[in-house]
Amino acid sequence: MPVLQFASFASLVQPTFWHELTRLKLEVLRLSDDHIPVTATYSVGKTIKDRNTGQEIELGLGKSRAVRVAGGSQHAFIVGAPGIVKNFNTVEEFKDADKKALFNQFAEEMWEAMVKNNDPSVLNKFLLITFADLKKYKYHYWFAFPAFAAQPLWEIDSEWSSATTAFTNAQLSILHDKLAAQSLPYFLIRRSGSNVEIASVDEYGDFYADTPEESRAVGFIDPSPHPSTPGWPLRNLLAYLRANNPSTTRYIQVLCWRDTEIPHGGSHWKSTFGVVIGGQTQGKPNAVGWEKNPQGKLGPRLADLAPMMDPSRLADQAVDLNLKLMRWRILPSLDLDKIASTRCLLLGAGTLGCYVARTLMGWGVRTITLVDSGRVSFSNPVRQPLFEFEDCLDGGKPKAECAAARLQKIFPGVNATGHTLSIPMPGHPVPPQSVEGVKEAVAKLEALISEHDAVFLLMDSRESRWLPTVIGAAKGKIVMNAALGFDTFLVMRHGARQPSADGTRLGCYYCNDIVAPADSLTDRTLDQMCTVTRPGLASIASSTAVELLMSLVQHPDGIHAAPPPPGKEPEEADNGVLGVVPHQIRGYLRQFRNHPIVGAAFSKCTGCSETVLKEYEAKGFDMMLRAFNEVGYLEAMTGLDKLYQEGEEALEAVDWEEEGEEDF
Repeated sequence: MPVLQFASFASLVQPTFWHELTRLKLEVLRLSDDHIPVTATYSVGKTIKDRNTGQEIELGLGKSRAVRVAGGSQHAFIVGAPGIVKNFNTVEEFKDADKKALFNQFAEEMWEAMVKNNDPSVLNKFLLITFADLKKYKYHYWFAFPAFAAQPLWEIDSEWSSATTAFTNAQLSILHDKLAAQSLPYFLIRRSGSNVEIASVDEYGDFYADTPEESRAVGFIDPSPHPSTPGWPLRNLLAYLRANNPSTTRYIQVLCWRDTEIPHGGSHWKSTFGVVIGGQTQGKPNAVGWEKNPQGKLGPRLADLAPMMDPSRLADQAVDLNLKLMRWRILPSLDLDKIASTRCLLLGAGTLGCYVARTLMGWGVRTITLVDSGRVSFSNPVRQPLFEFEDCLDGGKPKAECAAARLQKIFPGVNATGHTLSIPMPGHPVPPQSVEGVKEAVAKLEALISEHDAVFLLMDSRESRWLPTVIGAAKGKIVMNAALGFDTFLVMRHGARQPSADGTRLGCYYCNDIVAPADSLTDRTLDQMCTVTRPGLASIASSTAVELLMSLVQHPDGIHAAPPPPGKEPEEADNGVLGVVPHQIRGYLRQFRNHPIVGAAFSKCTGCSETVLKEYEAKGFDMMLRAFNEVGYLEAMTGLDKLYQEGEEALEAVDWEEEGEEDF
C-alpha cells in the first residue's frame, strides 16, 4: 500500500502582523524575550476545474493551504491556529539561536498536552521566531509547524476518492450544516442510517462506545486542495488518535473536508475520503516541521515592508523611535502620549523659534503653531534653521508661515501652522485709526493662547512679552520664556496663577522689575536692533526651554511642580520622570555655567499680579488699550508708582556724610 503523503503548510503573513509586532516590541516587550501568543487561520483548500483539460487546479499558488498570521475573523470552515512568537533582540541572536532545542521543547509540550491532557486544541499549534529590524522595517522570521512522524509510516488503503463513495449526498449536506454551526477543526463522525452525527475528537471513547467500526470516521478541515494529498493537520490528528486509542485506531476512515458550500444539485463534492492504516503505537514519534524558504531550503525568510509603506507612515513611526527606545532602559514611565498631545504656541519664529520648533518635533510634539510679524531676510538662514536662501527673495516670505511649511516638509505628520501677527505692546501708542485692527490682533492672540497648552515667549523685545504673559496667566496656560544676551541666556517657566499646596507662587518674567515694560525699540542703533549673541547660544537656550517644558509636563504636579531649593540638592520625592523642574535657568556661556534660580511672585507685578489679571478679566481690551497708550498706567494700577516714590523718599531721608580733604 502507498505511504500516506501530506501537503505541508505554507505561511502567509499579512503586513498588519508586522505593524503590530513593531508596536509590541517598542511599547510592551522592549528588551524582554518573553513569548507572545498569536493566532493564525487557515481555511479549506480550493480548486477550480480547467475547462480545456478538465483537471482541478489549485487556487492561489498554494496559498489556499496557507496559515495566515493576523488573518481574518473566525467564520465557518476557517480554523484558528494558536501559536507563539519568540522575538530576538539582535539579528545575531536570531541566527545563533539553537533552533533544534527550541523546536524539540515546543514539540514536547505539544505531545504532553495531546497525550497526558487529551487536548486536541494544540494539534495545529505553531512556533514563529523573529527578529524585527525597526530602523529598516525588515523582519527576519521562520515558522515551525510541528507534526509527529509515525514509525512505521501511515499507509493509504487504495487511494483517496470522492467523499460520495462513503457518504450519501444527504449525509454530506447534514455534515456541512453541522460543521458550519460548530466550527470544529477536527471531528468524529458517526453514521446511523441516513443520518450522521459529529463530536469533538476528545470525546472518542464515549462517542463511539456502541458504534461499530464501519460506522466510524474522523474528519478535519483540510487546507490542502490536492486530490491525493491531505493537508498537514491530518498528521497530528492521526498521531493524537493513535496514542490515545491504540486498540481501535489501526484502521481509520478519514474524511478530508473541503466544501464551504453545498454543491448545486448535491453532487460534485470536493471533500475526499480514504482509509489509513498503521501508525506508531508506542513512545513519542519524532517531530518535523520547520518551513522551507522560497529557495526550497530549510532557512528563515525576510519580509521587507519599507518599499510597500507610505513614506509618511514610515516617518511617523520612525520619528518616535528614539523616544520609545528611551523607555526601554532609562525612562520606563515616560508618557509619550502626553507629550505628543501637548499643543505648543511659539510667539516668535526667529532664531529661538526655529530651534524650539525643531526640538519640540524631536520630542514628538504633533501640534506646533508659530506667530511672527516679520519676513525672512538674508541674514536669517544661517542662524535660523527653518529658512533657506530662496525664502529671502522678493522681499522675503512671511516668517511664521514659511517656518510652519518647512516643519511639515521635514515631517509631514506634524500639525504646523503659521500666523502673521503683530503683538501690541505697552509704550507703543495705538493711533485712533488703528484701534480696530489692534483689537482684532488681540482677539486672535487670545484665541490662539486658548487653543494651546503651552506658550513660548521667544520675541526680541521685553515689552512684546507683556500681553501674552497677562493672557497666559489669566487662562492658566503653561508659559515658557527664553531671552538672550550676548553670551548669557534666561530660560524660565512662569508660575501658576493659583498657589501650590504650600502657599507659594512662582514669579513671571516681570516679577523682578519695579518698572512697567515700555518702548525699548525706538532710537536704536543697528547692533541694538539685531539680537547680537554668540551663534551657539540660541540653540542652547531653545533646547533648555523645551527640556524644561518636557520635565514640567511629565511631573505629577504639572504646572504646580516645585523647583529644587536654591543651593541644596533636590529631594528625590521632588523629582519628576525627567528629574527636577527648575523655575529659572540663567546660563553664562563665558564660564560655561548654568545657575538654577527661584523667584517668588511679586504682588505688584505688571504681568501676573492679581490686580492686573482681574482688571484684564473685567475690562478686556479697554484695559489693554490704556496700557498701550498711557505712560504710567500699569505702575499706577499695581502700586509700583507709590513703591518707587517711597524708595525715593527713603533715599532722600538718609543723612549722607561727605568726607572732607582732612580725612585723607
